Amino acid sequence: MRVGRLAAAIAHRTSIVAFIAFALLPLFWMLKVALTPNDLMYSEGVRLWPSRTSLEHFRFVLENSDLLLFFRNSSIVALSTAIAVTGIATSCGYALSRFEFRGKRVMVSVLLVTQMFPLVMLIAPIFRMLSALGLTNSLPGLILVYTAFNLPFATFLMRSFIDGIPRELEEAAMIDGARRFTAFRQIIVPLTLPGMAATLGFVFTAAWSELLFALMLISKVEASTLPVGLLSFVSKFGVDFGQMTAAGILALVPAVFFFLFIQRFLVRGLTAGAVKG
Repeated sequence: MRVGRLAAAIAHRTSIVAFIAFALLPLFWMLKVALTPNDLMYSEGVRLWPSRTSLEHFRFVLENSDLLLFFRNSSIVALSTAIAVTGIATSCGYALSRFEFRGKRVMVSVLLVTQMFPLVMLIAPIFRMLSALGLTNSLPGLILVYTAFNLPFATFLMRSFIDGIPRELEEAAMIDGARRFTAFRQIIVPLTLPGMAATLGFVFTAAWSELLFALMLISKVEASTLPVGLLSFVSKFGVDFGQMTAAGILALVPAVFFFLFIQRFLVRGLTAGAVKG
C-alpha cells in the first residue's frame, strides 16, 4: 500500500513538473534567442544555451525602435478597456442577477450569440462605422471596440459572482433604510472585489495581446499597440528573431507586474465564482 501511494505521489509531482516545464519552454526559448548575439544566431546550430550572451538586442529595441511608444499606447488601451468593462459589467451583472424584467432571457441569449461570430467577418462593418465617426487610427476607437467585444463575457462572469452573494444581505440593508444603490455600493461591490479583479485581469490580458482589430483599424505608427509594433521586426525578406524576441520579453513585463498587483484578488475571485451561497 505504501509503495503504491509513493509511486502515485511521484507520478503526480513528475506530471506537474513536466507540465510546468512544457508551459515555460517557449518563454525560456525566447529568452535564449534574445540573449544570443547576432554572430552566433545561426552559426552555433540548435543549443540549449548560447556559448556567449549579449544584451545587444534589448539595447537596439529600446534605443532604435518605437517600442516605448507602443508600450504607452498598449497601456492606455488595455487599462482603459479593463476599467471600463469591469465597471459596466459589474452593473449589468447585478441587474441580470437581481432583477426580473421583460425580455431578460432574450437579452441573455443575444449576448451569448454575439460570442459565436468569427471576429474576421466583423472587421468590415466595424471599420465603416469607426470611419464614419472619425475614430480609425485612434486609441479611443480601439478602446471602444475592445470594450464592446469584452463586455458580454465579462457581464456573465460578474453575474456568476453576484449570484453567489445571498440576497438577504442587501435586503437587510434596505430594511434598515438603505436605498438599492447604497446597498449595491456598500455591500455588493466590496464582496465582489475578487470577481472584479478576475474580470479586470481577463480583460486587460485580452486587450494587451489583441492583434486583429489593432492591425485592421490602426495604420499610423503613433497609434500602434505592442502586438502591431512587434510586426515591425518582420520585413519582406526575413525576420529579425533576436530583436523580436527581445521586444516580446519586454512586452511581458507590464502584464507580469499587473498580475502580481492583483494576484491575491485574482486567486480568490477565480475560485469564489464557482461557489454559490
